[in-house]
Amino acid sequence: MTTVFDPFRLGDLDLPNRLVMAPMTRNRADADGVPTPLMAAYYAQRASAGLIVAEASTPNAVGQTYPNITAIHTDAHVDGWRAVTDAVRAEGGRMFLQIQHGGRIGHPDNSGGLHPLAPSPVPLPDTIFTPNGHQTAVVPVEMSHDDIRTTVADFAAAARRAVDAGFAGVEVHGGNGYLLHQFLASGTNHRTDAYGGPAAHRIRFVVEVVRAVAEAVGPERVGLRIAPGVTANGMHEDDVESVYPALVDALADTGLAYLHVVFADPDQPLFQHIRKHWAGTLIANPVLPWPGPLPADGGRREGERLLAAGADLVSLGRAFLANPDLVERLRRGAPLNPLRDRGLMYVGGAEGYTDYPALADAGE
Repeated sequence: MTTVFDPFRLGDLDLPNRLVMAPMTRNRADADGVPTPLMAAYYAQRASAGLIVAEASTPNAVGQTYPNITAIHTDAHVDGWRAVTDAVRAEGGRMFLQIQHGGRIGHPDNSGGLHPLAPSPVPLPDTIFTPNGHQTAVVPVEMSHDDIRTTVADFAAAARRAVDAGFAGVEVHGGNGYLLHQFLASGTNHRTDAYGGPAAHRIRFVVEVVRAVAEAVGPERVGLRIAPGVTANGMHEDDVESVYPALVDALADTGLAYLHVVFADPDQPLFQHIRKHWAGTLIANPVLPWPGPLPADGGRREGERLLAAGADLVSLGRAFLANPDLVERLRRGAPLNPLRDRGLMYVGGAEGYTDYPALADAGE
């Protein structure tokens, strides 16, 4: 049986194991979205992962979500990220960068006064954190066709910058309620033009972004993350069973590095359909308890169920946050560090970020 410790060939990369560190926002960039030296230390600590997908970075200023989120649209961003990739490479690791546009998840106070853009003027049904505290989300501006073309070009430019910064590739974020997901979902896409309406139209923006990014840096350097049915950030989808098969079919000939499915359930027909129709590498993120403590194995058992069902790689999130040497801990069957107060995930600083101990720190 395939295990999470078996090696895997991903394009030109030899992965020493099948454990992927999932992209997780940590709010440790500076106010301009430039990665910091603390971030370089954090990712270097976790370089034993088969692949690290670095946290979501915005491709343009208007796509900024929250304060201290990383970005990848200026030379300063490239220089900051290059310090991170150099540190990870020095420890033997491999990295992709996730590119994410917030869409309606944004606020003028977070983006230098720019008003959020989205497929339709449907606001986030919640407050949003800003430098001035939590504020009511604003109604986004419906994207014009010019806005759409500009955004597609911004994703491609961001991918080129990511490669310049030393990343082996990029992951286009199509899930968790952000802009691409907003186009896919019936609850947030009320358009009546070629980008809205039936599923075949609502996938168009995502397909255009992915193809533009693939053309910019090569499809072998590009992954796509999707989150079918995930309700984070006020999302609602009426037709998951038609949208995602259509999206997979539309991208089947692109030769992408991988497709990354969030909260994948090997027993569900949609996962089985995706595996059958996606010939390339499939990364699967298992369904684990949330909120609440992690399972004692950090998700290994559920991950290996996904491998047995046809996934090629397994992405884990919270287990990597608390355990910089997660791969070695799982290999040995050693206890895992518990994840500390969730509030420490986003407050900045080293506490709850780079101060989780490794086994070596305990003399084991």
